[in-house]
Amino acid sequence: MIARSFILWLHGLGDSGPPNEVRIKTSFTSPEFVNTKWSFPSAPSQSVTCENGAVIPSWFDVHKLPVTAFSPRDEKGVLEAVQSVHKIIDEEITAGTNPDNIFVCGFSQGGALTLASVLLYPRTIGGGAVFSGFVPFDSDTNIIEQIPPDAKKTPILWIHGVADEEVLFEAGQEGPPFLERAGVSWEFKAYPGLDHSVSTDGLSYLETWIKARLRSS
Repeated sequence: MIARSFILWLHGLGDSGPPNEVRIKTSFTSPEFVNTKWSFPSAPSQSVTCENGAVIPSWFDVHKLPVTAFSPRDEKGVLEAVQSVHKIIDEEITAGTNPDNIFVCGFSQGGALTLASVLLYPRTIGGGAVFSGFVPFDSDTNIIEQIPPDAKKTPILWIHGVADEEVLFEAGQEGPPFLERAGVSWEFKAYPGLDHSVSTDGLSYLETWIKARLRSS
């Protein structure tokens, strides 16, 4: 029997959840996803520094674009947004979904929030997938010490375009050494020529990656 699963998709800066739904969902054609529940929440609107203070949908503040390996991070805002994601996951587990079949995925700012949410969740879940994201913590933070032991068992997939000019590839390359230090299992896939976007190939790989980790009922 095909078990119930849950996939949460977190959008990028200035976007909203619903416009992503059709493209993401229709990319998953395998029968294993017939019992998948999807969620495409929208970020609250707030003033964003890199947009000259304009009020746009944003999970947390972004100080400057492009995001580099050395850009300042809004760690306080990230941790507040993490609580919202954890509430969604908690509700899904309460509804009866096996945590092993819960996957959090996100693009750009949503990818950074995915990483933070998965690493700080108190339980092991199926996995987290970061598309064109970045490590949303300051380099001198003690965040690794705050990662719960069970969260370290959740695998991370990281996909990044080498030609990304919004979240530079160098920012993405920070991910593997950070995850290595944290003791988290990870896979990093670089896509030459890919700009700041979610490619069809990337979504196809995501489907395969999640499918390999789904637990049957």
